[in-house]
Amino acid sequence: MRSEVKLSVLFTSEQIAAAVSRLAAEIRRDYLGKNPILIAVLKGSFVFLADLIRQLNLPLEIEFAQLSSYGRGRESAGKIKVVQDVRSDIKGRHVLVIEDIIDTGFTAAFFLDYLGKKKPASLKLCSLTDKPSRTQVKVNIDYLGLTVPDKFIVGYGIDWDERFRYLPDICAIEDEG
Repeated sequence: MRSEVKLSVLFTSEQIAAAVSRLAAEIRRDYLGKNPILIAVLKGSFVFLADLIRQLNLPLEIEFAQLSSYGRGRESAGKIKVVQDVRSDIKGRHVLVIEDIIDTGFTAAFFLDYLGKKKPASLKLCSLTDKPSRTQVKVNIDYLGLTVPDKFIVGYGIDWDERFRYLPDICAIEDEG
């Protein structure tokens, strides 16, 4: 039996929707006429991706990649591997990586470097959230939704050990004690 976890709301579903709408407007402006490939990093970004593409209103393609860096706890395992690679050839294409959170920066830096070797026409990063207090590797976030404090967040597709993805808000797990 899992113990109860105390959550506090950091961003409401309305605040998230406003951030997604703003990001969609910025992306639509920059990618008009380019038929970009959006590569969503699973699993955490799937809800964000779904809401984002409904507002983009432009021709695009979707790909998914799954990377492994977190174990079962709340800290990074430190090593990153590609669990599921993109299937499309991205050479010469405009690629936008969709992330749920930039935490230490290790995963995003690894994946951007990995994709860059495939010679896309352009490669940019869109992240729903950023946690600058935890940055260890600086990555350029071209499109950023929300900045979060140094707390472990869940909700809106983001999980903790496969829990809490269903929450409509982004919440912080409050340490007990």
